[in-house]
Formats: sequence, C-alpha cells, structure tokens
Amino acid sequence: MSLLVVGLSHRSAPVSLLERATLNADAQFKLLQDTVAAEPAAEAAVLATCNRIELYADVDKFHAGVAELSTLLAQHSGVGLDELTRYLYVHYEDRAVHHLFSVACGLDSMVVGEGQILGQIKDSLAKAQELHSAGRLLNELFQQALRVGKRAHSETGIDRAGQSLVTFGLQQLSSGTAVEAWAKGKRALVIGAGSMSSLAAATLARAGVAEIVVANRTSDRAERLAQIITESPETDVSARAVPMDSVPFELTRADVAVSCTGATGLVLTADAVAGAVEGRVSPDATVGRTAVADVVREELPPTSVGSEDGCPLDLSAVQGASGFSVMGEAAVAGMDAATLEQHAAWVGGSAVDRREAARSTPEAELITELATMAATVGRIPERRRPEPVAHIPRPAPVLSLLDLAMPRDVDAAVHRLAGVRLVDIESLAEASADAPMAADVDAVRRIVSDEVAAFGAAQRAAHITPTVVALRAMAAEVVAGEIARLDGRLPGLDDKHRAEITQTVRRVVDKLLHAPTVRVKQLAAEPGGAGYADALRTLFDLDQETVASVSRAVEDSEISKNRGPA
Repeated sequence: MSLLVVGLSHRSAPVSLLERATLNADAQFKLLQDTVAAEPAAEAAVLATCNRIELYADVDKFHAGVAELSTLLAQHSGVGLDELTRYLYVHYEDRAVHHLFSVACGLDSMVVGEGQILGQIKDSLAKAQELHSAGRLLNELFQQALRVGKRAHSETGIDRAGQSLVTFGLQQLSSGTAVEAWAKGKRALVIGAGSMSSLAAATLARAGVAEIVVANRTSDRAERLAQIITESPETDVSARAVPMDSVPFELTRADVAVSCTGATGLVLTADAVAGAVEGRVSPDATVGRTAVADVVREELPPTSVGSEDGCPLDLSAVQGASGFSVMGEAAVAGMDAATLEQHAAWVGGSAVDRREAARSTPEAELITELATMAATVGRIPERRRPEPVAHIPRPAPVLSLLDLAMPRDVDAAVHRLAGVRLVDIESLAEASADAPMAADVDAVRRIVSDEVAAFGAAQRAAHITPTVVALRAMAAEVVAGEIARLDGRLPGLDDKHRAEITQTVRRVVDKLLHAPTVRVKQLAAEPGGAGYADALRTLFDLDQETVASVSRAVEDSEISKNRGPA
C-alpha cells in the first residue's frame, strides 16, 4: 500500500482561500481523470466538501506523487501552486488512513462530531467508481472509513460533541436563545435543494417554523423537497417550491433564509438583501451613523510657560490631564520651535532627578526632533485625546441569513447591513474554534487508532495473498503433471487406485504448504512485512506475471463486491 493524500481544509487554510479553490462537479471529474493519467498514481479519489479539498491516490513514488498531486490541485482549483503550497498538508500510508478515518468520524470537521461527512465520503467513492479511478485500495479504504464512522457514532456519544453545520449555524443566528424558541412561527426560505439544503429544510421544520419556501434552479427537485417536508409525519409545516427568479420577492417575506447552492457567483448580493429589508428597518438605523453631538469632548489643557525650575510648561495644568506625560509629544503640542528647545533643555537638565535621566533622555531627543520640525513648518499641530465614540446598538435583525455554500452564495458586505444578521462559513469557523469538545472524542480517537492498525494489517496480509495463490496454483500444476506421468508409466491403473494416488499426493502437498503459507500471512500482516511476498516468489521461483494476473483477478473481485451499498 502506498496511499497518499494531499489536501487543504479549514484547519490549514483561510476560508477565503478555500472559497477560491472550490471544485465543482466537472472540475472534480477532470481532476480524477488527470490524476490516474499521471505517472505516479494508479488510483484516485477526491473528497470535496464546504471546508476541505483532498486528493487521495495510490502512488508508486512518494516525492513524485506529492509534486504531481499538488500541481494537479493547483491547476484545477485555479489557485497558483506557490500560494497553494503554503496551506497544503500531506499524509502517507498509515497516516493517510488515520486522517480519513478521523474525517469520517467527524473529528476533523468544523463542528466536531457532525455526521454529514459520511454522506460526502460515500459520494466521493461513488464518483471515483463511476470514473473507474478507484481500484482495490481506495475502494477498501473508503468503504472501511464509512464503517469506522458509523461505528464511532453508534458506540460513542460523539453526536453529543457536535451537530451538523446547519444546526450549528442556526445556533449562531439565535444568539444563545434555544433554536426552537427562536425559530417558532418564522417564515423560512431555503435556496438550493441538495443534501445540505434538504437538511436545512428538515431542521427548520423540526424547529417549528411556520412556513418553508424552497427555491432551486431545477424545479423538480425543489417541488420534491417541498413535498417531503409537507408530508412528513414528524412535523406540521407547510412547504412550497418557487423558481429562482422569485427569490427577491420571497426574501422580502422571509424571517430566515438558508442558502447552499453550487453556484460559482453570488446568489444574494448586498443590494438585493438591502432591498429585501427596506421598509422593515427604521430609516435611522444605519450602520456607521453616530450621534457625536452628545459626546463629551475633553480637550488638552492649554500649554503655557511654567516657572518651576525653568520648565516652559504650566505643570499644574498638564499633570492634571490623565494619561499624558509631561515630557511626551502630547504635552508639547502647539509649541513653537523656541519653546520646544527650552523644554528639551529642561528635560535633559539638572532639574530632572538623576535616577530619571536614563529614561528621560530619549524623550529629550524626541523633543529636539520635534523642534526641528517646528522650525520647518512653524508649529507642531495641536493634538487632542481620542474622542469617545457614541455606541448606537444595531437594531434587532428582521432577516437572518445562513450561508453554507462554498464558494459563498451571499455577499460578505451583507454583514454591514442594519437589520440583517449573516452567518457564513467564515464566521462558523471562528465560532467553532471556541466550541467545547466532548469527552467522547477520546473514545472515538481510540476507535480510529484500532481501526487504522487493523486496516494496515489487512492490507499487508492482502498484499501477499496473490503470491500464496500463485504458489498453490503452481503446486497443483506439479501434482497434475506427476499424475499424468504416472498414467503413462502405469496405463493399466484403474480409476479407483488412480483417484486414491491423486488424493494422497495432493494431501502431501497441502500439508507441506499449509504451515509456511499461514505463517507467511501472519508475518506479512506485521509492520515491515511487505518483503515476505518477494521472498516467497524468489524461494519458489514463481512467475511474476502469474502473480500479477492473480492480483488483478482478486482486485476485480473486490471492486465488484465493494460497489454494493456501504
């Protein structure tokens, strides 16, 4: 096994770069085709979700494989290789298996424990099978990853550690209020009818929204999703389908909208959203408008020439100004060059305690520089303390938007619109960084470690199977040849005795081969056991092409078996 994965995710790359690197369905198929056509790769599969892009391959050379897969990802994602390389991660052999099993269990998800990734892994395998880019290794790997993920969810409480992106996003929109209480009675708009949009519609229905409107470019899928929601015995929600050109109007009626399409451009622009909430938000509630008339402004006390020890400042006035140094730039604002020079001399002179001389000297130098500036421009400009900014709270949102698409469906500028709350993949990534992890995560990690060890052992054992099969086939040929030779030497031998002799010879050969073949399989399953197959071929002078043909037959059989449901 020479499994290699090269990819990037929300853990290694900023969301803005993931958005640019998103692969649509056509790009994924072309990437698979180009990968298996490349020299280092024999098999390939792409796992592309809203927060990760990973290319899996069975390669014969590690360094060449990393270079080729990285280059192909850059070409098909449209992000330059130099820029992309900084965010790529690489896993090889057992580490690659460990990574995929962790992903399948939800340990590497933005929301720890979410189960949607299992469906995405299944879709990834189906695409690779459709293109015949998944051979024995990747078929077995992805099938086992699905089983490991299901085991983690059934044997542990990992589901308690996290939830789907939809649920997590709705929790962010509800701002601490229970989602059911927040959603009750709201009108919802779902844009898109894929798996994520379907999950969003079902989640909103269970949360108690009053109405769900589904908009999709393909009307049949929108109508089917609306029918499923309406006929669901678990909820009592009316749902209807509308064409995509009805979205602007439906947005004016909606209280919450979830968008997750495969569009490459924006589905909701800032202008469209602003138009949807126009008239629903107070005209004065615009972001950035501050009423500064009521803000108390505190100006610097006037600078003047003092008399204490020759100091050119009115110390009583300046020292009363909290936060300003007597010797700092703010204290000398407004002075002319001559006064600045006097102040510089005073700062560095005997009037200052010698213990303070070391730290006051830099300020003396600064003041001298300011004096030079003042000589050039006339006076140092007057400086004021920062004015407090009046805080005007944003109005309560009349429209809540959840954007789960990658690349984004909703213009990021919507964040600045009053009366609108937008939660997108980027803000979910920030929020999930602080989300607590459940104790069950440790149990899932143990499952992953055990399953990785078992998978590696099985793969190493399977690697020697074609050699063992070829050895037994060779032994059977030897037996057949010797029986044929016996027939020539004893033509009068009856069938009964001939069958008895044949069976005896076969038992002898089987007994001789049994112990070494069983033992060699055990040794091959251990780490570093890959060389036993070569040793067996050398010792028994097995034909390499015979072993290869057996291997292909076994692989074809495994692929046919693995095409069934997980």
